[in-house]
Formats: sequence, structure tokens, C-alpha cells
Amino acid sequence: MPSIYALKSRFQRLLRPLLHTLAAAGISANQVTLAAMLGSLAYGAWLWLAASHTLPWLLLPLFLLLRMALNAIDGMLAREFGQQSRLGAILNEVGDVVSDAALYLPFCSLSSHPALVVLAVLLAMLTEFVGILGPSLGSTRRYDGPMGKSDRAFCYGGFALLLVIAPASAGYADWLFGSSALLMLLTVFNRARAILKEGHHV
Repeated sequence: MPSIYALKSRFQRLLRPLLHTLAAAGISANQVTLAAMLGSLAYGAWLWLAASHTLPWLLLPLFLLLRMALNAIDGMLAREFGQQSRLGAILNEVGDVVSDAALYLPFCSLSSHPALVVLAVLLAMLTEFVGILGPSLGSTRRYDGPMGKSDRAFCYGGFALLLVIAPASAGYADWLFGSSALLMLLTVFNRARAILKEGHHV
């Protein structure tokens, strides 16, 4: 099923000049991964503490884009500069889950049913958990959509921008997170099905 993740290779090409600069400066993949996670925790805390202010919501789409860039860079550094490690793999997966929770749970402050936001965050974790099951079951790491990590960033970042332009749109928060939760259930199903199908042919 279509996902923004399909654009990853083009995004990586745009980042390649920066990649060599970071490598030359001695910056490691694990350092980039940690920076993305710690930055997400700090930004999430800002959203919680300043939820009634416009600026953190206005800048959220830009931060999410930065986070995606860092996530792409750490992978390229690891693969292309011989930095792949078990620790890096753990940091990468844990960092994604922690960052999602830190950046999206603050939307609870806008929802009349915060449980929907919490549910969406839990299902986001489940999509990534199912995705990483692939290698242990004779398949590849799965990134199938329609609501993977990149799709969530686009969806929730776009909503944050809409909140700034039209504050009354906060009333649609429940609809947004309820709908995205359903799409993440579909994502879990798609990833599980792909793992079973791919593993069957290995």
C-alpha cells in the first residue's frame, strides 16, 4: 500500500552532501540517532509546557522534517561508513518509538478524548514492532503503509500547521487520531501479511 516512505531514496540523495561533511567531522551514526531522540524529547516537553502557544505548533512540521533527515542520515552513515552495529540497531528502533511518543502525546491537550491520542501512539509502537519482526521470521524489515513513520509525521505535522492557520480545527483532533488509529491497524495487518508472504518464499 502506498506510503511516503517510498520517497526515501530521493530524500537521501538530497542529504548526501551533508552526509560526507558529518563523516569527515567524525560524527557517528549512533550520535545522530541519539540527537534525534533527545531532540524529540526536548521538543515534546516544549509542546506540553507551551501547548497554548502558537510557536511550538508552527515549528513542529519543520522539526519533524529535521527528525526524518536525521533518521535518514544515521542509516546512511551506518551503511556507507562501516558503522553498523547491534547497539545502533537497538538505538534506531527504540529512538523511533520514543520520539513518536514524545512528539505526538502532547496532542492530548487539544483532544476532548485524549485516549484516542494515546491509542494512536500505542498503535504507532505496534506498527514498528511488527515491522522489526520481519528479519526474525525470514523476511525483511517491513515499512508498509498506509500509516508508517513518515506518513504519521506528514499527517500530524500538517495538522499542527492547520492549528496555527485555523485554531478552530482543534475540534477535529479526535477525528484525526481516531482515523489514523484505524489506518495504523491496517498498517499492522499489511506488514504482518507481507512478512508471512515473503517468509513463505524464502
